[in-house]
Amino acid sequence: MPSHEDIMAFVADNPGRAGKREIARHFGIVGGARIHLKKMLKDLSDEGFLEKRNKRMIRPGDLPPVFVANIVARDRDGELLGVPVDWDEDAGEPPKILILTGKTKTTQPGLGDRALIRLSDVEAGGEAEHAARVIKVLEKRQGAILGILRSRDGNRPPYLEPIDRKQRELDVDATDLKEAEDGDLVSVQVSRSGRYGHPRASVVERFGSLKSEKAVSEIALQSHGIRHVFPASVEAQAEAAKPVDKLGKREDWRQIPLITIDPPDAKDHDDAVYAEPDEDPQNDGGYIAYVAIADVAHYVTPGSAMDREAALRGNSVYFPDRVIPMLPERISNQLCSLREKEDKPALAVRMVFDKTGRKTGHTFHRVLMRSAAKLSYIQAQKAIDGTTDDKTETLLEGVLKPLWAAYAVLKKGRDAREPLELDLPERKIKLKEDGTVDSVYVPERLDAHKLIEEFMIQANVAAAETLERKKSPLLYRVHDASTPEKLESLKDFLSTISMKLPSSGGLRPSVFNGILAKVKDTPQANLVNEVVLRSQAQAEYAPHNIGHFGLNLRRYAHFTSPIRRYADLIVHRGLISALGLGKDGLPEGIESRLEAIGAEISAAERRAMLAERDTIDRLIALWMSEHIGATFRGRIAGVVKSGMFVRLEETGADGFVPASTIGADYYRYDEGSHALIGDKTGETYQLGDQVEVRLVEAAPFAGALTFELLSPGRIAGKRIRKAAPKARRGPPKGNRSTTSPKNKGRRRTS
Repeated sequence: MPSHEDIMAFVADNPGRAGKREIARHFGIVGGARIHLKKMLKDLSDEGFLEKRNKRMIRPGDLPPVFVANIVARDRDGELLGVPVDWDEDAGEPPKILILTGKTKTTQPGLGDRALIRLSDVEAGGEAEHAARVIKVLEKRQGAILGILRSRDGNRPPYLEPIDRKQRELDVDATDLKEAEDGDLVSVQVSRSGRYGHPRASVVERFGSLKSEKAVSEIALQSHGIRHVFPASVEAQAEAAKPVDKLGKREDWRQIPLITIDPPDAKDHDDAVYAEPDEDPQNDGGYIAYVAIADVAHYVTPGSAMDREAALRGNSVYFPDRVIPMLPERISNQLCSLREKEDKPALAVRMVFDKTGRKTGHTFHRVLMRSAAKLSYIQAQKAIDGTTDDKTETLLEGVLKPLWAAYAVLKKGRDAREPLELDLPERKIKLKEDGTVDSVYVPERLDAHKLIEEFMIQANVAAAETLERKKSPLLYRVHDASTPEKLESLKDFLSTISMKLPSSGGLRPSVFNGILAKVKDTPQANLVNEVVLRSQAQAEYAPHNIGHFGLNLRRYAHFTSPIRRYADLIVHRGLISALGLGKDGLPEGIESRLEAIGAEISAAERRAMLAERDTIDRLIALWMSEHIGATFRGRIAGVVKSGMFVRLEETGADGFVPASTIGADYYRYDEGSHALIGDKTGETYQLGDQVEVRLVEAAPFAGALTFELLSPGRIAGKRIRKAAPKARRGPPKGNRSTTSPKNKGRRRTS
């Protein structure tokens, strides 16, 4: 048997390529000795020397063989350097990668571009730690520069204050401002640059006041490099598409009363559901569930202009007042959307469950359907709770009650499976007509939401099972278990609130659920949920199955949202090919490209999430900027050497309290207890403590708030009594109306 050092050396020499099989083959380990190898690998993983990713062993901080990188600089020799887009901040600074370009246009990136790269054996040297070859340039740097138009006194020209602080201010041509005014967000193009002084630019587009959602989300689009304008070829292809108005070889499901349940202002309806009791006497108490999904594959064929653009976008991006769709509106909102009372093509699954919620069988069908009704979550829930309207009155007995009865059965299976049950309220922003913030609220989580989520999860599982059984190429949705480092950090945190995490053995979601159950309805509940979430790995797309830890599922794929996720479109094509449902299935040779596609769309998903989060943070910072000096209640949500982060109770907004402003004492950071402790007084501020703060500064560009701490700390578990400065109270609580903002924004499955 090799030593631990031998195994570590082999993994280091083969980053991202060393699985258990490869290690056994390299060291000639066969037969029963494989059991000892498995134990050695587990020991190395438990001790934090190795971690498992997509059936491969890597050292913590190592890079996968294929990933997406941002091209950020040049070295002394003028060679391009990149950093990985997806990098765990806990692992320190991202490594510099020497970018080896190709000869074609698609493999020659420039500064500011984003590219898909593959690690190379070429020695990097210099500033770079690794070398990698470009597979494909994903995003080219935008020529336009985004910033705030600022006027000057006298006859001096206006200037641009760039959003990117690394860029210089630019004089703007005053003769063509596109009606932009002082303080407006605009994009400019550099028109000429003199030998001395600032370059001069002209306004390309005006986005309006910085206080509007459109302007704020535009900042996120530009800063994260998200494509938001469809090429003319894509729009032309979408306009030329024809609706499916004939049955053809499709099954006729138009008599099944499938319904859509979405937010009230959703425009694209990509899933419809129906359920009925199983009449088979061998399945007493069982139910049959139907899930029909928009047949995007019929309109978006492999290699077409729409397909190439959708692959680059990866997914739709949802902001509080608009959507940046993956597909043109004619496809997403019209031809594919499962509109009420309209014939639409769909790919559907019929699933049979026994009375315990266990799925006993399923079949896939390519159909023509007609949605019986379009309902909102609130509308459907109210009907079940006893308040019907003209539409739900006719659906209550024959459609809604059977759906809820089926959900009760499926919930038994879910409860037995014990997936990770995090309770993290999602902030929503209600906007005024002018696009500015009206209020921030947390919408109620209804059984209607949970019903649709569980139906979608089961349909996703059925898709993965079918494709795996057919040995079809497949992009799984995978979620790895937590790394030893993150578990150790979680263990340290839990010890500060007198809770324990098992020190060894395979942790299951039920272990985390036990911790969450103990703090439910306590002041620490939100905080513990957040810390447990931080301890989890990120879900991603990959052709190699490692299961889905959070959902506690052995195989899982995304099938239910092809209008807004490219991964789902690949799964649809796989089902079409594997089941002989048409000629518009997977293209030949897709197997060799799936790893790269998975890396691309995983990176696109993270970009979208960051853009959405940044927009919400900036909008809240803008809203809060009108309340400088107001006081708020919150909890300490993070502690670092330089201070603490406080999350406000009413809005969920996060702000920072610098340690230097806390008081006359000098406060030291105690990592083990997640606290700041005064040197002289012992006064302590710890993660999870409830505090009162005053807002002293709001930086809307950065989405950052700065607070002054008003509450006393603790000494040996007791509050210090000291007078807090008086200040006016903050704005009243936000409108808790369940009116949904103009954002479909429903990430139903992990």
